[in-house]
Amino acid sequence: MQTKLTQLLRIEHPVLQGGMAWIADAALAAAVSEAGGLGIISAMNAGADWVRGEIVKCRALTDKPFGVNVMLMSPHVEEVAAMLAEEKVPVVTTGAGSPGRYIKIWKEAGIKVLPVVASTAFAKLAERAGADAVIAEGCESGGHIGELTTMALVPQVVDAVNIPVVAAGGIADGRGLAAALALGACGVQMGTRFLVAKECRVSSEYKKKVLEAKDISTIVTGRRLGHPVRAIKTAYTARYAKAEADENFSAEALEELGVGSLRRAVEAGDAEEGCFLAGQIAGMVSREETAAEIVQDVVRGAEEVLEKLGKLR
Repeated sequence: MQTKLTQLLRIEHPVLQGGMAWIADAALAAAVSEAGGLGIISAMNAGADWVRGEIVKCRALTDKPFGVNVMLMSPHVEEVAAMLAEEKVPVVTTGAGSPGRYIKIWKEAGIKVLPVVASTAFAKLAERAGADAVIAEGCESGGHIGELTTMALVPQVVDAVNIPVVAAGGIADGRGLAAALALGACGVQMGTRFLVAKECRVSSEYKKKVLEAKDISTIVTGRRLGHPVRAIKTAYTARYAKAEADENFSAEALEELGVGSLRRAVEAGDAEEGCFLAGQIAGMVSREETAAEIVQDVVRGAEEVLEKLGKLR
């Protein structure tokens, strides 16, 4: 299955793994890249030395293209951006802001740049800044979200820009990939399904919560602070939602309540104090597999769907 995305990134399958903070490390990224997709390391709030170490590990595990996700609100973003140019990583994806000021040095280093966008305005801005493609992420996704659904966002972004579009949010199988292609996207980015990849090093409790999730098992909190986040419902999210609805609970206290919660979920599986980020599609994720099995299942499933649709003519 060759698309503009596979040609642009020199990958076998149009499947990207999301750059999930505290989760997307070198081991997972390398496994996805070895499977023919594009694995992505999360730079999160880490410094340049830590991220460089993950890049070195990834290159030791695979000689195929991989990417690094840069959170533009990180206090270390300047040093990380410069280091990525030095390392000449194949691909950079970005979130939480506009990457415009860094695109020039990345492009000069031969890096393909794919910002995550939640609106057509942001997609146009990214294209004007020199982005090679954009990742249109709908609010069905886990973690920080926008307001538009994937079904509404993707075709509007496709119509708004002249660069390849990757669909993200609410995609976990071949039907999702086929639907994304039908909407005009050139590939998909998935996060939630890769949470249960055997190479993913999240806590066993994290994987258990994803595997046991149903269609209504997630909740969005953080809207009061201006950065809504989707996670699996737990005692922690219930407490956070209650505090958010309390006008006497300050914004500063809400911010403090969120500090370290994802790390506690990832490393300790702490349902009382941890935030288990996952998308609405978690209810469709029912088994732990290798990254290769996941990529193969998605591509094979999409091919089957497209073949059936072709017979409807």
